[in-house]
Order: sequence, then C-alpha cells, then structure tokens
Amino acid sequence: MKDKFHTLTSTCIPLPVENVDTDQIIPARFLKATSRKGFGDNLFRDWRFDKDGNPISSFVLNDPTYSGSILVAGKNFGSGSSREHAAWAVAGYGFKAVVSSFFADIFKNNALNNCVLPVVVTDGFLASLFSTISANPKAEVTIDLEAQTITNNATGEQELFDINPYKKGCLLNGFDDIDFLLSKKADIEAWENAH
Repeated sequence: MKDKFHTLTSTCIPLPVENVDTDQIIPARFLKATSRKGFGDNLFRDWRFDKDGNPISSFVLNDPTYSGSILVAGKNFGSGSSREHAAWAVAGYGFKAVVSSFFADIFKNNALNNCVLPVVVTDGFLASLFSTISANPKAEVTIDLEAQTITNNATGEQELFDINPYKKGCLLNGFDDIDFLLSKKADIEAWENAH
C-alpha cells in the first residue's frame, strides 16, 4: 500500500516549458535499473547538472526559491516514449502531483500507477498559476481529489479536473492494482465458493 491521497496543499515548482518528453524527464542512459529506487536523483538530469555533474543554478529544481510537492509544467508534459521510469523519477523526487494543460496519455496512466496525480487544467488557469508562482514562490495550491478540484489559494481561482474513477479510488485508498485486487479477496473467494 502507498500513502493515501485525499487533499494536498503545497507550494509549487514551476517548469513553464512545453513539450517536455520522457527522455528529458529521465534520460535513456538511466533506464538499466529494474527497481524504482534512485530515479528521483536523475529527474531532469541533463537540465539539472552539467557534464561534470555540477548543479546548473539556473534550473528551477536547483533554485532554493522554489519548493513543494506539486510540479506545474507547460503543455504536453510526458510525451515521447512510453517508459514508466519517467513516472518513477517524478515520484522518486517527491512530487505528489503534476499540473499541466495536457499530458501524454501513457505518461498520465504511468503517473497514476505510481501514485502521482496528473491534474489537467485549462490553458488560462495554467497561465494564471505560473503568474502567481512567479510573483510569490510561497503561494500555495490545494488539490482536493475527492471533489476533483484544484484551487490557486492566492487568487481563489478553482477548476474541476477529470480522473478515471478506478484510479481515483486507488489513490484515495493508497492502492496500486495489486492492493486493489487483494482488497477484493473475500469477494473473489465468496464468488469462487458459490460457483
């Protein structure tokens, strides 16, 4: 079981870059591992570090001005290859949610499978959120999974977001797919005994 996701209030890390693909999220040279451990260390590796392994101070994850467990990203986040490692890296870094106006479908599903909530907002809400964070890096956002709302606490703007009902239930209960099946063990055994 994972941590249950109900309501998250956090500051945000802004990444106003469009068309961020999975090779930028986690470069292919880090895909040899088969366990999820350590992928967060290499999230956006080629943007975070130079060729000698030194942090690039201009990159947002290296800027102490910004912190939080919500990544606010530009349109079309997670495009490219289907590597689940990209979601592992986002989760491993400590992000609980990613907000964008569009996600590649495979990344979106991989994120949900790894207990990272992808929140799709309108272009206008996303632009306003970037403006808010730029003006005040300590501004907070609240994501209410049960109500399916995201709120810019600084402005009061709020939007509804969609989520697959099955995945919503899994996040609310802290289940992955196996945990969900195990939660139905008694029902499955009762059906088998009756048939």
